[in-house]
Amino acid sequence: MGKEQERNELHRTIWQIANDLRGSVDGWDFKAYVLGMLFYRFISENLTAYINNEEWRTGNKTFDYAKLLDDEAEYGREETVKDKGFYILPSELFANVRSRARNDENLNETLSKIFKNIENSAKGAESEDDFKGLFDDLDVNSNKLGPTVTKRNETLVKILDSIAGFQLGNFTDNSIDTFGDAYEFLMTMYASNAGKSGGEFFTPQEVSELLARITVVGRTEVNKVYDPACGSGSLLLKFAKVLGRDKVRQGFFGQEINITTYNLCRINMFLHNVNYEKFDIAHGDTLTDPKHWDDEPFDAIVSNPPYSIRWDGDANPLLINDPRYSPAGVLAPKSKADLAFTMHMLHWLSTSGTAAIVEFPGVLYRGGAEQKIRKYLVDNNYVDAVIQLPDNLFFGTTIATCIIVLKKSKKDNCILFIDATPEFVHEGNKNKLSPDNISRILNAYIARKDEEHFTRLVSRDAIEANDYNISVSSYVEQADTREAIDIHALNKKIAEIVKREDELRKAIDAIVADLEGAMA
Repeated sequence: MGKEQERNELHRTIWQIANDLRGSVDGWDFKAYVLGMLFYRFISENLTAYINNEEWRTGNKTFDYAKLLDDEAEYGREETVKDKGFYILPSELFANVRSRARNDENLNETLSKIFKNIENSAKGAESEDDFKGLFDDLDVNSNKLGPTVTKRNETLVKILDSIAGFQLGNFTDNSIDTFGDAYEFLMTMYASNAGKSGGEFFTPQEVSELLARITVVGRTEVNKVYDPACGSGSLLLKFAKVLGRDKVRQGFFGQEINITTYNLCRINMFLHNVNYEKFDIAHGDTLTDPKHWDDEPFDAIVSNPPYSIRWDGDANPLLINDPRYSPAGVLAPKSKADLAFTMHMLHWLSTSGTAAIVEFPGVLYRGGAEQKIRKYLVDNNYVDAVIQLPDNLFFGTTIATCIIVLKKSKKDNCILFIDATPEFVHEGNKNKLSPDNISRILNAYIARKDEEHFTRLVSRDAIEANDYNISVSSYVEQADTREAIDIHALNKKIAEIVKREDELRKAIDAIVADLEGAMA
């Protein structure tokens, strides 16, 4: 089976199972259970495969970790935690728990204890922070699952059986990243049904790919990638697909303020088989309490930060002296933090790096403090390109967003403007970037040349003369798609129609007169 067939079959199965489960719990709330149980299955199978392979290499070909007694399994705990970051006893593996689930009157308590044991297995190890609180949103005692323990356990059995029904095979044998792909498909499905709340944690995969490809133009590898508002991690993980996991040498770094989404992001890393030592996802407010001071600068930064949210701004007297914001001499408005994220990313960008940031269009032309920040960015030649995207690409908003590309080491003093508003295909109730759309935008970014109605390379002086307005429509004229009308030909056609109507009227009058004469 080819990759696309395999992927489509996987998606069809997931869609069917998710629809079967949807009746018992609201879809948006239910994502925590479906995604959490998928994670539980993945780490169980991942650990089993790892331990089995180690034993098989020594010649013990009949060894099966899942059939081992817990007491016997304890001997391998310390070494395994060093390598994998966690440990699960055989009796607590997903497959073994599921096989006993229907007969377990205390299934909710069994699962609760297992999830605590998995998190506790990382205590004192380097992976402790990566596993702490990972199962917090998977509340197996919640009334959302049912009004009684019996009903809740019935729902949990249904979830376990459904997740076991995902035909994911051995994750080492698939031509696609099945666990990761299943996770992304589920998140897309839940985000599309959740409206605004979905858009806050998930960036469409096609947009993620465009951003990642922009930041790695001319590179085959990067030191590390970073997203200061990482959501579920879909943007960061695109680099694993675009470059390959091993080509992101020091790993994936991000920060997320929402605790539930922070947990989703860490789970997403594991489900894409990114081991704990290769990612560092932090929880907290990036703008006022960034967690990666010791890790910057970064070669590649990508982000789709929340649009026009409130932040402390000048209400916090310390921020104007923050080295991330102070170079511009002014802080982003308290009611619009967009350019605060931009300044943060610029500061943490390496000298040879590239940042690609999805922005709300207002940051390109609004006055006041935002104009002063744009002046700083343009005068110091940090803005490499501005790309206007089509509308209705993102979950939760139909607004046409844009991408600002930042560099610290440009080869010219111009900004490339790309009008990509026509570059989309319509799919369902959303627009989408097709592979051809992505290629056309990316090729235009690389070529850095004028193309009528599509791209224009504009000098810094011209932008200064335009009051540092960097909206694409100010520099790229859209094609006139209105149909040209030949007024002379139209008038001639109207005259012919009038003449024909007159002839028909006379013919009808003659027929009526003949009939009246015959009847007289």
